[in-house]
Amino acid sequence: MSLLEIKNLSLSIMGTPILKNVSLTVNTGEIVAVTGESGSGKSLTALATMGLLPKGSTTTGAIQLNGQDLLTTSETDLCKIRGNDIGMVFQEPMTALNPVQTIGAQVAETIRIHGTMRKSDAMMRAAEVLTRVGLPQDKFPLSRYPHELSGGQRQRVVIAMAIALRPKLLIADEPTTALDVTTQAQILDLLADLARDYDMGLLMITHDLAVVSDMADKIVVMRLGEVVEQGETKSLLSNMRHEYTKMLFAASGHQVKLPEIPPSDALLSVRNVVRDYKTPRKTVFGSTGTFRALKCVSFEIRRGERLGLVGESGCGKSTLTRAILGLEGVQDGQITLDGDPVFMGKKPNLAVRRKMQVVFQDPYGSFNPRHKVTRLITEPFHLLETQPTPDERTLLIAEALTAVGMHPSDADKYIHEFSGGQRQRIAIARALIIKPDLIVFDEAVSALDVSVRAQILDLLVDLSAQYNLTYLFISHDLSVVRTITDRVLVMQHGQIVEQGVTEQVFTAPNHPYTQELIAAAPVLPDLEHLKA
Repeated sequence: MSLLEIKNLSLSIMGTPILKNVSLTVNTGEIVAVTGESGSGKSLTALATMGLLPKGSTTTGAIQLNGQDLLTTSETDLCKIRGNDIGMVFQEPMTALNPVQTIGAQVAETIRIHGTMRKSDAMMRAAEVLTRVGLPQDKFPLSRYPHELSGGQRQRVVIAMAIALRPKLLIADEPTTALDVTTQAQILDLLADLARDYDMGLLMITHDLAVVSDMADKIVVMRLGEVVEQGETKSLLSNMRHEYTKMLFAASGHQVKLPEIPPSDALLSVRNVVRDYKTPRKTVFGSTGTFRALKCVSFEIRRGERLGLVGESGCGKSTLTRAILGLEGVQDGQITLDGDPVFMGKKPNLAVRRKMQVVFQDPYGSFNPRHKVTRLITEPFHLLETQPTPDERTLLIAEALTAVGMHPSDADKYIHEFSGGQRQRIAIARALIIKPDLIVFDEAVSALDVSVRAQILDLLVDLSAQYNLTYLFISHDLSVVRTITDRVLVMQHGQIVEQGVTEQVFTAPNHPYTQELIAAAPVLPDLEHLKA
């Protein structure tokens, strides 16, 4: 008997079919990866297993955990099963944790809610579990709060909560999407080790096929609420039968060819930039300290050049981005765009600000959902000294939407009416509409599934040829940076430790940190080699 057996699971919400005859199994100690595009039904399959479906849900079929059908189990009994027999790790650790409770209290709460253990004993058990997931007490005491930890450390706390009672089944829903490559590698190794050490079944939900290929024993491919293909990892990779599976893996390894850069001078110049932040005083009457986030950072971007910026969380990428965009001042050094300083004294230079735009990671969170697209993409107009006339405004909106593969009529819709990839296209249209000299792409494809990401990369190539785009592309996805940039900067602890032509840096990295980053990045297997 399998640990988890889902048989012909169908789900509808308010009468709308969502899942259709989904069947899969997870054995004890086995890692099963469920993959597919956004909207394929991966997360709802996991939520159905946890008994966390929204109101109005109707299910048929069976979800059996050690022979017990969870679909017919009462809510009271399900509360005993969640955390005790099934643990779940969610995608975004900051929203999964309570910001006003210490990490020790949150892990201990999971333990106490399922037993009669005293608070002191529960805290001792919490300390043991946190140590097991890589947060030893000498460095990460139980009294710390979530905001005092990095993204990877928060995810470790969420994992500690999920495994505190050694559940039989652990469900991980996109647990590494927002993490940099080295932290991602650590979290994936931790999950695999826990599955082996505790003999747990691990149901891993992800759209990262490189991760799937590397750690899963079995792969389940879902599309539009159905399982289209599943099997042992090596067997499936060497003999993919369904066209959708083939398309997913082709999109994951998608490569683009950027147009040649015409001879040009430097557009953006960053010279010896230093950025300090004050740190809290350690005693009541003590003085504040200083943390140096940027340490004499220098580089240039030529007009028409596509520059990549990579590094772990906390390396200074976001601080550098805010300084370039004129959102934060610097203590020393200078940043100029086309020869003009980004800051004039202590105030941002608005003449320079209107020459730069940014595309953010979350295409939905970067828009006001109450406004139509026509207003959303014209927000940069407030930077212009002379506002366009109504007729000019209409033409600019139509031109920007058409350039990113949308239709001018989309201007009259709300942002919730679009898919994730379409929202990111609209975000790019907003950045393009005033024809800036420089665009900053801040993790602009990290939240997208592989096929949509491939479309956005193709779009950037087309726009580079059409508009001679100059951009700074910030990402923790090294495979994307490798194909979409001409040069790359590698940042560590507020310093540029290596820079050069992208392919040269990836092929023969000189700095040990660059070598570590590249080694940590998951890589798709050579499918032709597997077939042989």
